[in-house]
Amino acid sequence: MEPTSERPFVQDADYANEFAGLIFDCDGTLSHSMPLHYVAWRDTMSRHGIVFTEGRFYSMGGMPSEKIITTLSQEQDVSVDADALAAEKEAAFANLIDQLPALEIVVDVARRHHGRMPMSVASGGIRPIIDRQLAKMGIAELFDAIVTAEDTKLHKPEPDVFLEAARRMGVEPTQCLVFEDSPLGFQAAEAAGMKWIDVRPWHPS
Repeated sequence: MEPTSERPFVQDADYANEFAGLIFDCDGTLSHSMPLHYVAWRDTMSRHGIVFTEGRFYSMGGMPSEKIITTLSQEQDVSVDADALAAEKEAAFANLIDQLPALEIVVDVARRHHGRMPMSVASGGIRPIIDRQLAKMGIAELFDAIVTAEDTKLHKPEPDVFLEAARRMGVEPTQCLVFEDSPLGFQAAEAAGMKWIDVRPWHPS
């Protein structure tokens, strides 16, 4: 499905007048973590003989680690233990979390709407890593629900993570606005019947 429900990002907008709930991706949306994730991916995969280019990395944003590893290892005919390699990559990223910057323009949206409407995080990342990022940025308390890769069987571009976030907030999916940074996330929001905003123009260059 070609995404058609994109909304412009308007700084200082009051979304409480139009939507009943806000949903935020984490990596690349609340946090400017993607460059750090790429370093962890590149170094980990290269140790196992797998090439992972930066362009391919960004095209797979929102996909669970095991699926990324399985896809690349099959394409490059390299035999690896996907679960073990995913754990190795996450450990490498965890070592970099102290360098993690917030994407302040998006975090500001969450701060301004806190207490005025339900908000949640919906991520393809694993819970320990997402929890650490939110704690590092000091924003975990802003959200009524946090949904991660462990909470759904299907992942972006399927809508499940966003639908589960809406369910936990007690909000109809069509009344939610999603903040995202990846094409897979845009497709997932679209499939969930939600409007969405692309935050990539606000990534630091």
